[in-house]
Amino acid sequence: MKKTLLFISFLFYISSMSAQQDPEYTHYMYNMSVVNPAYATGTAAMLNVGGLYRTQWVGAVGAPKTFTFFGHTALSDKIELGASLISDDIGDGAKKENNFYADFAYVLKLAGRHKFSFGIKAGFTSLQTNFNGFVLQSGNVATDLAFAENINVTRPNIGVGAYYFTDTYYVGFSVPNLLNGKHIEEKSGINAYGAEEIHGFLTAGYVFKISEDFKLKPAFMSRFVGGSPFSLDVTANVLYRDKFELGAAYRIDDAMSVLMNINITPSLRVGYAYDRTLSNLGQFNSGTHEIMLLFNLDLLGKGYDKSPRFF
Repeated sequence: MKKTLLFISFLFYISSMSAQQDPEYTHYMYNMSVVNPAYATGTAAMLNVGGLYRTQWVGAVGAPKTFTFFGHTALSDKIELGASLISDDIGDGAKKENNFYADFAYVLKLAGRHKFSFGIKAGFTSLQTNFNGFVLQSGNVATDLAFAENINVTRPNIGVGAYYFTDTYYVGFSVPNLLNGKHIEEKSGINAYGAEEIHGFLTAGYVFKISEDFKLKPAFMSRFVGGSPFSLDVTANVLYRDKFELGAAYRIDDAMSVLMNINITPSLRVGYAYDRTLSNLGQFNSGTHEIMLLFNLDLLGKGYDKSPRFF
């Protein structure tokens, strides 16, 4: 297995410069529990399960591929539990990262249908690299000490979040990784490489009722990472009869997207998104594809009587 050291170094450079040490999502409004442990629905005995598969920068050698699985349920009107798995592969096995986390959220009821929750997530990150067969563009075997040895490490981490929500809007802030770490420590005069920085997320969304059939759903997600440019996703979706959704999104200086989803059954939603890269990297790929599945499972068998899942 041969890979060019220059290209893998370029991918790591792009990841750090664009604040993409944590995977990006176009369907972030339906993937909220992954970035915010305080995300809650307040629907007791209903298990919400979801999965996303994202293949980024299609056509670029070694481009990222991400699989995400998540689930959460309300144990009572005050307590929700959740879990998530994120598997990220960059460089066709050159760098694999798996994140396993459990979430706990405590929900406070406010006036009317307003609620506020705060949450904590805890788990670990497993990182493996495979630098075997790396060669320089000249054809010589790679001699960079940073790539001289494969890495296999597991580190714990914790995160916190807050979430204010009603049936029609939400505002959330979270820091899913409070402990920063270094994937490659400094040695032999080499500076630390691949440090995992703390990420902060600010999210919000609203549902405007246009008519009996149509609803407008604007949303945004901003990301803050030390030493990296500000990142902002802005999305506008139109929902038809609470079943079919079509929208567009813009990620500042990075991508334009179209996204859609449809309720196949009252408990199953399927979605797809396509991102077109706007940066200089766009000349090396044909875009990004993302597939989403959402399930709502009634644990008590009382029938599906939940209001439509807007977020």
